[in-house]
Amino acid sequence: MSTSVIFDLDGTLVDSEPNYYEAGRRLLAAHGVPGFTWEEHGRFIGIGTRETLETLRAEHGIEAPVEQLLAEKNRLYLGLAGAHTEVFPEMREYVGLLHARGIPMAVASGSSRAAIAAVLAATGLDALLGTYVSAEEVPHGKPEPDVFLEAARRLGAAPESCVVLEDAPPGAEAARRAGMRCVAVPYLPHTADDPAFASAGLLFRGGQDEFDARRGYEWTVTRHT
Repeated sequence: MSTSVIFDLDGTLVDSEPNYYEAGRRLLAAHGVPGFTWEEHGRFIGIGTRETLETLRAEHGIEAPVEQLLAEKNRLYLGLAGAHTEVFPEMREYVGLLHARGIPMAVASGSSRAAIAAVLAATGLDALLGTYVSAEEVPHGKPEPDVFLEAARRLGAAPESCVVLEDAPPGAEAARRAGMRCVAVPYLPHTADDPAFASAGLLFRGGQDEFDARRGYEWTVTRHT
């Protein structure tokens, strides 16, 4: 059974969280909620944009409807992402190694399709990752498995043949529920002990500072191809 690899995008392939934080900070300030901190943003890493905004809207009593907030945040984020988005170097190398071997790949993200497309284009990853799924295209975001199962469907892959790359506990839990193996690279290293990461087949406890493209590649191809 051949392997397919499905990547989370934000915090896994690219360091987009600073852009998401800044977009969220500007959005909340525009709706009368100043002082949104990076620590507060950290609660929502790995959670889809819609779910994040639903929570923030309720917590802060924001009157604007969620659809309006989504449109505004996406507009802010696209401007930031198009200007600058960093790809984690070892992740870029890992993608290249998989591509050279002909392993099918996809992206499954809580971001909007427009945001995914903008980031992949800005970083040049679109040349290698042409298949992508947004949580807005499925009934439920992570930690539900919908987005990963849809990515596998589009690749024509059985869930049990897929390896997921994830940085956040909700994503690792979604991979487990999808019946997929997981390589976990915690964006916030202090989350490495989260129970959701316990099911990961390969855990880089130190996050991106520890992730090694060759080690990840060899684990993927020697055990699962």
